[in-house]
Amino acid sequence: MALAVRFYDQSHHEQTASLRDETLAGFAATPKWASPKFFYDRRGSELFEQICQQPEYYLTRTEESILRSAANDIVEIAGPHADLIEFGSGASRKVRLLLEAMHPTSYLGIDISEDFLLSSTQRLAADYPWLDVHAACADFTGELTLPQGFDSEHPLAFFPGSSIGNFTPDQARQFLSSLHGMLPAGAGLLIGVDLVKDKDVLEAAYNDRAHVTAAFNLNLLERIREELDSDIDPSRFVHHAFFNERESRIEMHLVSPQAQDVVIEGRHFHFDAGESLHTENSYKYTRESFVELARSAGFESTAYWTDPKALFSVHYLTR
Repeated sequence: MALAVRFYDQSHHEQTASLRDETLAGFAATPKWASPKFFYDRRGSELFEQICQQPEYYLTRTEESILRSAANDIVEIAGPHADLIEFGSGASRKVRLLLEAMHPTSYLGIDISEDFLLSSTQRLAADYPWLDVHAACADFTGELTLPQGFDSEHPLAFFPGSSIGNFTPDQARQFLSSLHGMLPAGAGLLIGVDLVKDKDVLEAAYNDRAHVTAAFNLNLLERIREELDSDIDPSRFVHHAFFNERESRIEMHLVSPQAQDVVIEGRHFHFDAGESLHTENSYKYTRESFVELARSAGFESTAYWTDPKALFSVHYLTR
């Protein structure tokens, strides 16, 4: 049976230092912000998996249906012996559709949440004993490099979930350019991209009636309180998500209903009543706008799939 191999690009100490430095910088800024990459500790990753099951959250089930329908086409385009590299692997559920269709020799899962990454890749190794499974605990929003020990001449990179939408367009271009530099010529990128649609549908997806997204958002403050020296109280903030039509993005915020002061690592930060901490963006694209973005980073559009309601899209790009 294949065993998951761990590659640590960041130690726990380095991740804690990053959380501290970026939190202090974000709370000192005007307006205040926090990086969404810190949502994904073990609790945050578990909550996100619950979000994916909510009836309002169309993204996951729609992307899975597209991948299921397009699997044979993807295999034909990728060709034989393509190894899979998944960014933001999470529970590694969607990639199973590709593994079963493609039967690659090797798989590399890359995620910032170490515990969640290890448990998901170990399940893959147990369920697919013919697969050489690798795991890299890394912040892929920085410089992209493949870990030593994973060698592939013909990789297919997989970036599901419309996680590209968490970057600003400039950041997305930078990420895609970095990915372009990491992949060999002719390599493919299979990427999920959420589409512009009715505002009510978008806002319902980020304000589910079970309040799981609210708990996910507030868990970021729980992490700050637990991992840093801070007196921040998550119960004194409320979740707020809305569609910013001018920027074509969902914005998530944590709003302070009352004026309050919080201490983080010995530094004092004041919130006015109604002031918010901006925690995440989720940009929505048209087919044309995303193809143009990808082209500016060196990728050409090879294939495109969507669902009957045009809620979500999957693009096959070639380096």
